Amino acid sequence: MPIPGAPPRPPLPDSVRDWTQTFRNDPGLRASFRNYTSPLNPLTRTPSSCSYSAAASVSSQTISRKAVSTSTEATRLHLANLDKLLQTQPPTKTQLDPQPDLENYKDQNTRSVENRGKGLLEGLNLARLWPQVKAAEEMSPRHLNRLQRLLSKTGEYSPRNNLGTRWREYHGSNNWAGLLDPLDQNLRREVVRYGEFIQAAYHSFHSNPAMSAEEAQLPRHVALPDRSYKVTKSLYATSSIGLPDWVDDVAPDLGWMTQRSSWIGYVAVCDDKREISRMGRRDIVIALRGTSTCLEWAENLRAQLIQMPSTEGGEQAQAKVECGFLSLYKTGGEHVPSLSESVVEEVKRLMEQYKGETLSITVTGHSLGAAIALLVGDELKTCAEEMPSVAVFSFGGPRVGNRGFTKRMDDKNVKVLRIVNSQDVITRVPGIFIGEGVLEEKLKSAKVGGFVDMIDRNMPLAYSHVGTELRVDTKMSPYLKPNADVACCHDLEAYLHLVDGFLASNCPFRENAKRSLVRLLQDQGSNVKKLYTSKANNLTRLKLEREGLQMASCLPSPSS
Repeated sequence: MPIPGAPPRPPLPDSVRDWTQTFRNDPGLRASFRNYTSPLNPLTRTPSSCSYSAAASVSSQTISRKAVSTSTEATRLHLANLDKLLQTQPPTKTQLDPQPDLENYKDQNTRSVENRGKGLLEGLNLARLWPQVKAAEEMSPRHLNRLQRLLSKTGEYSPRNNLGTRWREYHGSNNWAGLLDPLDQNLRREVVRYGEFIQAAYHSFHSNPAMSAEEAQLPRHVALPDRSYKVTKSLYATSSIGLPDWVDDVAPDLGWMTQRSSWIGYVAVCDDKREISRMGRRDIVIALRGTSTCLEWAENLRAQLIQMPSTEGGEQAQAKVECGFLSLYKTGGEHVPSLSESVVEEVKRLMEQYKGETLSITVTGHSLGAAIALLVGDELKTCAEEMPSVAVFSFGGPRVGNRGFTKRMDDKNVKVLRIVNSQDVITRVPGIFIGEGVLEEKLKSAKVGGFVDMIDRNMPLAYSHVGTELRVDTKMSPYLKPNADVACCHDLEAYLHLVDGFLASNCPFRENAKRSLVRLLQDQGSNVKKLYTSKANNLTRLKLEREGLQMASCLPSPSS
């Protein structure tokens, strides 16, 4: 195809040899090929050239010497001419909504490979093609990403920080001074984590409340919330109260309600090197559930104080605890040893197994389990020489003993953190309020301290709380009704919800609380405000399967 402006080519000979011979013998033909140049090549252009035909008439001797010395600049000019001819323009990039939550978890190499195929899609600007069509906010990537996060199966938690050398402080070495109000974020995470161990005990018991003689030989399977721990021992509590035989004849299907021994918790030990390094020690957890059987309720009602066995004199000799709690802790069953024997035996075995390592023992319980946790901590502290740090995290626990028992726990250096809901009546029973708090100090300052001591020694219901208090309140939560019933105020999930949202006593609920509300909606739905109940129902009704998202059984807090 001839190029416009170029001189006409002569006809080609029949053979290559004839053509070559003609080219050599014909000076005009050679000149025409020398003058056949690209119109874009600056080396063949003169300032006065206005057409390609005029450029062809310029002699080859007038161009070259100066152009050779400026070849770099000429090449740049040549490329500029090419761009001008092809009218090349830089592509416009369309900015899409960022998705940091998804991109942060992608490998950088994988992300670069995926982005190669996104160039065309990102460059497609639908708003420019169809200005009248605008994407709804509900369909924006940012909004869909938030919906996916809300309906994700895994709850969102703040990252676990490395406790390192401060683990003893978080384990109560200074009675949690300076960490409670405002609540330290690391301590909040630890409190919620230990509460989840109790939830695992509840779930395991309710999935199979009956107990057989064979079951007591092996640890029961427990779905632990923390995979870095493993269960090493099942724990059983036995009541000293026996119901008549005719009860089983009348209600044979409720035999587990009348059995004297029931599974109440477990012992677990951290078995993950990475988690041990994060916590600064190997942690042994003893988790105890709350009241669940008829005989356990019967033991709760035996509220008179009885003497604790003690080899020491002084105020420790005056230590008394509730009769029912001590009965569940010390009574052995037909197929199982007492809870006291099981705990001491297992802790000694683990101490021997991990001898030489830095250990800690954490006893955690809810309701009845919180009361028994104090008895466990009291006994463990003196059951062996060189006992590691022992701390008790109790949720919604009742009073357990008198002032002598409180003094006994302090002397043994058992650290107790009581998480108390101001609306929970269980934390104010059993007993009367003489012997604790502000009233005791006022009576002593009024020179009637001897009268208080006399009441404490002789009154069968002179109870006193033990340990340091972390107080929360149902009314602080924007999601719970202020007039929530007694069951909600004592519910463990409500406790964990309140702890997760607690900042300080003079601050509102934490806006970025991550604690899941799904169990609170399932167990205490009538106590959750209608606004958030309706939001949860609307989210669960979305047909996100069509968009490739699966429906989940978890709904994080609306504030997340």
